[in-house]
Amino acid sequence: MKQIIVKVLIFLAAMPTFAQDTTRQTVVIFDLKKEIAPEATRITQQAIKKADDIDADLIIIHMNTYGGYVTDADSIRTRILNTDIPTYVFIDNNAASAGSLISIACDKIYMTKGANIGATTVVNEDGTKAPDKYQSYMRKQMRSTAESHGKDTIINNGDTTYTYYRNPDIAEGMVDERVVVEGLDDADKVITLTTEEALKWGYCEGQVSSIEEILEINNITNARRIYVEPTFIDKLVAFFANPALRSILILVMMGGIYFELQTPGVGFPLVASILAAVGYFAPLYIEGLAENWEILVFFIGVVLIIVEVFIIPGFGVAGVSGILLMLSGLVLTMVRNIHFDFEGIPTTEWNNALASVLFAMIGLGVVFYFFSTHLINSKFFQRIVLSDVIDAKVPIQGEQAASSAAIGSTGTTHTALRPMGKIRINGTTFEAKTYGEMIDQGAEIKVLSIENGYLIVSTLEQ
Repeated sequence: MKQIIVKVLIFLAAMPTFAQDTTRQTVVIFDLKKEIAPEATRITQQAIKKADDIDADLIIIHMNTYGGYVTDADSIRTRILNTDIPTYVFIDNNAASAGSLISIACDKIYMTKGANIGATTVVNEDGTKAPDKYQSYMRKQMRSTAESHGKDTIINNGDTTYTYYRNPDIAEGMVDERVVVEGLDDADKVITLTTEEALKWGYCEGQVSSIEEILEINNITNARRIYVEPTFIDKLVAFFANPALRSILILVMMGGIYFELQTPGVGFPLVASILAAVGYFAPLYIEGLAENWEILVFFIGVVLIIVEVFIIPGFGVAGVSGILLMLSGLVLTMVRNIHFDFEGIPTTEWNNALASVLFAMIGLGVVFYFFSTHLINSKFFQRIVLSDVIDAKVPIQGEQAASSAAIGSTGTTHTALRPMGKIRINGTTFEAKTYGEMIDQGAEIKVLSIENGYLIVSTLEQ
């Protein structure tokens, strides 16, 4: 009996602990401490989804940013406003430009001593002010975001007035210096609030030095904290977004296509080109830079070049058009635009895109000039493109030697013609191609004509 009483007492003593565990609050925390760009949009989406999945009690954004892209700021703002989970922002020094829009969307704003929020004028990447239509849109976006947090209704002698919890005029004034808030600023500058000013004008709930203080102020103790950080995919996308690496990927793409056309067959050049294309286009697509139609432009260019090489003899409209479309696709995928709207794209963005493609083309030209002949004819290259190795003692003849070969001569294919390859006539090897016909290795062929240093051949039966 004594043992039973002891067990009951132990159980009763433990009950408060069990109750405390079941009521433990969950807080999801993530950082916005870099440029507001697609990476920031993705981490916000992941954090809010995580909070929804686990039914979190609170989301806290740890912010320190000078701004970024308006499109990403708007996307983040919309996600914050649409979630039912309370969202607080901890401004750890800066919430400028796009950062201020995101901050105002949050339910509560906390700032460190000496922090700032505001200066949301839309600018180009070179620092110049964007056209007024962008300013007008941002003004109303800031105003509506401030208004979304509600207002008090005051009725005095039958007259109804409203007092917003966050003065929308201040939000507008962060974009446009012409908006004057009496007692706060004049008409010569856009509004930027210090921590003290933000506290005074209702744009900050408290001055704190850490997230722990925010939790204490809101009586959230012993909270379970879940930190959402960039995933492996996010880090991989950021790695491939490096402009220098993009130039290398373009070089590999174009070089792979060139060498594959020189030595047809599914081999190393084609595989390398495909992998480089995935590495180039996938991050740009995930970041929202590359539109479907821009990628399609590039691949239409590839198809036109293939048509020029395999179907249409010589080099004409299809080949030139294909090259132009490929280069255009590469440039456009690096330029931020929405549905063919290129207005307002900063000059620096165009310059960076053009520079990446230009450096890749220069590198490709160097490779072609110094290495193409030796590489194509090397034993290693012949192995990895699934082609037989030519006896080093057999001379490869150029255009002059090709012109001496009598039209109508017969020989055999030294490699498969897909439709380009090599043939052997009287012990001499020549570069040759067909009019689109695929001929296996060892087949008997005859010479039809000579074009651009190539012997044009067909099977002997024709």
